[in-house]
This record gives sequence, C-alpha cells and structure tokens, in this order.
Amino acid sequence: MATDGTTVPSAAHANKAATVVPWAGGRARARRQEDKDDRPGGPFCHASCHDKERVVVGAVPAEDLPGDVSSKGYGGKQLLLPAPPKQQQQPDVEAESGWYQEEIDDDLKLCYALNSVLHRGASKYQEIVLLDTKHFGKALIIDGKMQSTEMDEFIYHESLIHPPLLFHPNPETVFIMGGGEGSAAREVLRHKTVQRVVMCDIDQEVVDFCRTYLTVNRQAFSSEKLCLIINDARAELEKSKEKFDVIVGDLADPVEGGPCYQLYTKSFYGLIVKPKLNGQGIFVTQAGPAGVLTHKQVFSSIYNTLRHVFKYVRAYTAHVPSFSDTWGWVMASDHPFDLTAQQINERIRDRVEGELAYLSGEFFISSTTLNKSVHQSLLNETHVYTEDDARFIYGHGRACRAVSS
Repeated sequence: MATDGTTVPSAAHANKAATVVPWAGGRARARRQEDKDDRPGGPFCHASCHDKERVVVGAVPAEDLPGDVSSKGYGGKQLLLPAPPKQQQQPDVEAESGWYQEEIDDDLKLCYALNSVLHRGASKYQEIVLLDTKHFGKALIIDGKMQSTEMDEFIYHESLIHPPLLFHPNPETVFIMGGGEGSAAREVLRHKTVQRVVMCDIDQEVVDFCRTYLTVNRQAFSSEKLCLIINDARAELEKSKEKFDVIVGDLADPVEGGPCYQLYTKSFYGLIVKPKLNGQGIFVTQAGPAGVLTHKQVFSSIYNTLRHVFKYVRAYTAHVPSFSDTWGWVMASDHPFDLTAQQINERIRDRVEGELAYLSGEFFISSTTLNKSVHQSLLNETHVYTEDDARFIYGHGRACRAVSS
C-alpha cells in the first residue's frame, strides 16, 4: 500500500498492531515542516509545480536505480543500510523464529513464515522492511504493518484506481493523497488520457526507499507526467490553485491517537476535497476492512459521511488475501455512476495500457453488490465522521502510545 499523505502515522490500510520477527515494528510518523530542509533531494519539478524544495518530477531515472533485482519488481538483493533508531520501548522479540506476526485484535494474531529479510531501513519516523515470505513472496512492511505483497498488491491498487478513472468521461489530471509506494501512480499512468499526476506524500525517505527497491514501479517514478510532492497532503490540497478530475485517498486507516482521522471527516470532504474537483470530478478513498466482522469499524461510517457531501456514492469491496480480510473502497461524485459492465470493458480496452490482472466490468459491478449484513449496515448507518466524533480501527497512533509509555 501507499504510505500516508498526512503528518500522521502511516500504513495505508494497516488495521492491526504488528510485530516483525526478528525485528519489532511500530507506528511513528509525524513529520514537522522544519524537518524537510535536511532531507535528501532529487531533481526539481518543472515550473508547473510550485515550491521546488518539496517537489520532484519523474522522481528518479530508471537507469539510476539498482539493477540486481528479483522477480515481479520487489527488489531481491540484500543491501546494507543503517539500522533504524532504537525505540524507547521494544516489544518482545523472538529472534530466531523466522515469522512475521500481525496482531489483528487483542486475542488474534496472523503469522507469515519467512524465507529471509531482504532489506531493512528507516526514516526519521518509520521503519521499512522488505521481507521474502514463503506464501506471498516479497512483502513491504512499514512501521510493522503489511502494506502490500508481490502476490496480491494488484487487487488493492486496481480496485482503488481504475473504477474512478473509468467512470470519468476523460480523466486528465489526478491528485493522489499518500501513495508513497508508487503503485497507485503506476496504475493511474496506465490510462492513456492522463496528462498529469500529482502524488503528495509526507515522508521523503519512504518514497526514496520504495522508488528504489519496488522495481515494479520504476517506470511510474520516472514518468515526466508524475509530479511528486513531499508535504502534508491535506495542506497541499487545501492551498492548491489547481483542480483535478480525480482525487485519490490512498491513506492510512484512522487510528486512535493520530490526526489521520481528520482526512475522513465531513468537513475535509466538503471543504477541501470537493472544491478541488473539476465539474465531473470523482473522489475515491480506501475505506478500511469491510468484512462481515469488521465493516462497522470505519467502512460504513466513511460511506455514510460521503453521502452527506456528494450526490452519488458507490461502495465496493474485494478480498485481499495478505490482509486476511475483505477490503473496502468508496467512490463519490455529483454525477451518477451509470456505466454498464460492457461499457466499462470498452473503456478498459480503449484507455488502459496492457491487461488488467483483476478488474473487469462484470467484476466491478458484482463488487458493488454487498452481502446482506454489510448492505444493511450501510443502509442503517447514521454516524457521520467529524473531528469530535470519530471511529477508529484496532491499533493506536503515535500520540496515544506516547501517553501510555
């Protein structure tokens, strides 16, 4: 998944507290503006992107990246980077177990057997690990949270990106909140109509790591159509004079103790997102776990909140094996989503470079048909997400941990 686009703990779909064995992970991300000047830089953006200190275009030429990589674009050679800074309080570590563990709830953990740890690095606020798992292949872990794996990341990213771009009559400009992994930008850039993609992520080091070692996204990071901005996505979007055809929320789930939940609020959607959309603009956001047992955490609330801002709102889901749950997305616009499966397939054929591995017109239509339990919850949901009345998924943000430590 993408890293976050806000000044909050990142993990774009991480609904679990987690431990990486033999290393421990933890959420820690709240970049201050004054920290940005000492980050490693990159080529500056063209004049169309403002504030050159924070912007790069075509982030790095593909030929300048390490060439010794393994299958499917998740870098495979063992590299030596500085170990992440020691945390004040380390959880228990089983140094020889060879397993990566994710805590789903107080009494539930998932374990993934490892072949090896391919790479480990750290920014000032986050730990980044690239694992070779026995079942899902290469896996990107940020702050101890499963972000994506080479076996199934296409499910999440195709579901997030292609529906809004296909329903838009002619998408040319796209703004991605978060998305530091580069996979969301990769899928956007497959659309022939797209002329400009602005990807805004808060953490330069995480972006540098992903564009170097997730080689499947090299071409996206090298594209001249990509304008990469290192900044708080909320602040960047709010001050932008530009409007976009599609705005994508590839953000962390709302967790207690971090201000990320503010990017799921009615005020954010109504006062910042909607005014930055062009006339037929579409907004889409990842909306957290959407399974029978998990959809009431945030999925139903995000859906209902968007219904209070936009005329037309469409929720859809897909099972992501490495998340061990059904995942949810919500698409919103003031124009109806009225394409048929055949029309979607025609737009895929005419607009998208290459074959999609997961999404088709028939499948997207079916993905909007939710099981009875989830469907009833969405119909009956009354909660509207606000700064003073938020819902959270399992886990805790940085501020909450600081209070308890």
